[in-house]
Amino acid sequence: MSAQTSMLHIRVDDDIKDQATQALTAMGLSMSDAVRLFLRRVVVDQAFPLELKVPNAETQAAIEESRMMMTKRKARFADADALLADLEKNSRQ
Repeated sequence: MSAQTSMLHIRVDDDIKDQATQALTAMGLSMSDAVRLFLRRVVVDQAFPLELKVPNAETQAAIEESRMMMTKRKARFADADALLADLEKNSRQ
């Protein structure tokens, strides 16, 4: 049985809508996704939800790197031991 849905109509300034759409797209969300997420958090938290932000350049680069690795199915490390060795090495720096 599917959930019953309702249409929500809102009015916003065209510039705000365009800018918000660009920011949400950078986060991988549509306008509808963002509104549904917002309303779900209001219901769950019974409070105004925290602000989502566009990732900074370093985080965006890491996300892109991980996506490329997933697409190529090629990990940065051959196995867990190599990963742990690298973490250990870099934690001493």
